[in-house]
Amino acid sequence: MLNAYTTAAGDTWDIISYKTLGSEMYKNAILESNEACREIFIFPAGVTLIIPEITLEVSEDLPPWKRGVTNE
Repeated sequence: MLNAYTTAAGDTWDIISYKTLGSEMYKNAILESNEACREIFIFPAGVTLIIPEITLEVSEDLPPWKRGVTNE
């Protein structure tokens, strides 16, 4: 499922990635979903962007706290 995000003045691709997906590392996926805005580096308020669904794969080699595992 794709989500939409409406920019705030001053948003950048990495900030939008962090706000919507929790990490700056997904900025390229957002940029690829919004080719028409490729030339914008600092957004004005009110631009609606498509935020793609990201499937995270968590390695079992990571310690529990980095996999999001709790003791509950």
